[in-house]
Amino acid sequence: MQSENTANQSFRYIFIAILKKFLIIDDHMVVRSGIKALLSDLYKPSTIDEAHDGESALKKIETEEYDLVLLDIQMPNTDTLALMQMISSTHQGIKVLIFSMSPENIYAQRYLKAGAMGYLNKDSSLDELIRAIDLVLKGKKYISETLLEILASSAGQEKNENPFNKLSPREFEITNLLLSGKTISQISNSLHLGVSTVGTHKSRIFEKLRVTNLLELKDLADSYQLGG
Repeated sequence: MQSENTANQSFRYIFIAILKKFLIIDDHMVVRSGIKALLSDLYKPSTIDEAHDGESALKKIETEEYDLVLLDIQMPNTDTLALMQMISSTHQGIKVLIFSMSPENIYAQRYLKAGAMGYLNKDSSLDELIRAIDLVLKGKKYISETLLEILASSAGQEKNENPFNKLSPREFEITNLLLSGKTISQISNSLHLGVSTVGTHKSRIFEKLRVTNLLELKDLADSYQLGG
């Protein structure tokens, strides 16, 4: 009976491995290729799809079921925070690990709140990436040492000490577009919002951050390592 149970357990693990399906969302082909090679080596057999922006990612997500999505958060023409929120609300079985060069002190808590299971910087070691993937696949949250330090240092302090935390998701999105050099008209077209609506958001952003122009906004963003 014991050997039969052992055989059943072995079959179960093989069956789970066969079901592993991954989606890598990153606009850099070299990054996608490297992660794909790693996953192919760790999980045999496995299916690994790629997407280079939000639109191509949505097409994959709407037609396939994935065990894990690795998501970069800085991609052209992509509102990755909205993408993360959509996955979390409509595809709850998909686990998402953020893998990005963007600083954790600005972005990590926002994406974890939106439903991500972990946030890993691309400067991390290969062993750390493997550990993060393994934890998230097991349904556990991955919190890096860096983020742990950030959370520890902010304990007991004002929740909105970082001024960018005062912004709503839409305001945060528009802030990033402004920092990337987009005009109000370009933001309006990109987000399918009226020019006046974008202008109103911009005014509220400036008010919340206590800046009066784009130069001051960029200086503030630089001081908090907010990538533009």
